[in-house]
Amino acid sequence: MTAAPAVQTFPRHVRLLTGADYQRVFEDAGRQRGRHLTLLYRPAEGAEARLGLAVGKRHVRRACDRNRIKRIVREAFRQCRTDLPALDLIVLARGSAVTADRHALRAEIDRLLERLQ
Repeated sequence: MTAAPAVQTFPRHVRLLTGADYQRVFEDAGRQRGRHLTLLYRPAEGAEARLGLAVGKRHVRRACDRNRIKRIVREAFRQCRTDLPALDLIVLARGSAVTADRHALRAEIDRLLERLQ
């Protein structure tokens, strides 16, 4: 089995890791709203786009549903991160994301990310 090319991975340096990273985006963010997801963004301090996820229990009760949403968003980001400008991104899930199927969620996150390019 061969390793995935470095461009197709989701390494640590393209993630928002600390509370300060998240706070910086929340304080002064642009916003793209979809039906099930909201995308907050702000110019990054580094050279690459970075992703953070905020899928709370308040909106998505079951852990398996939260994890499903996060997997779908991470995969979409992973596949298009080289095409994105240097932005820090946070994806927020709304309650309606629970009932949406994975194709609808994937189409929505793709559409939101495409607007940033």
